[in-house]
Amino acid sequence: MTELVVTFTEEQIAAYAEASGDRNPIHLDPEFARSVGLPGVIAHGMLQMGLLARVAGDPGRLRQLSCRFAGMVRPGDTVTFRAEEEGGRVTLTALNQDGQQVVTKATAELT
Repeated sequence: MTELVVTFTEEQIAAYAEASGDRNPIHLDPEFARSVGLPGVIAHGMLQMGLLARVAGDPGRLRQLSCRFAGMVRPGDTVTFRAEEEGGRVTLTALNQDGQQVVTKATAELT
């Protein structure tokens, strides 16, 4: 089993927004995020998926990665990303500090 524990920060989310070009204000502006019904800024789903890919295995062997985003990740949240491989198929999990899944149906296929 491979595991990665990440505590998300506003700086990390802003850096991802800059690097990815996804500057949606729900990821950067707490007031805007609240104005559209969110509890504050949230991390990008693709940032979470990238972290899943890190635990999935050797990037040179990664053939497919999929997941469903199931919960919001906010600055200060600690998420544990885990991977278990069996015969080239990898089952992935991502649980926040309260034990809640932030992604579901997460799998990877390796060559």
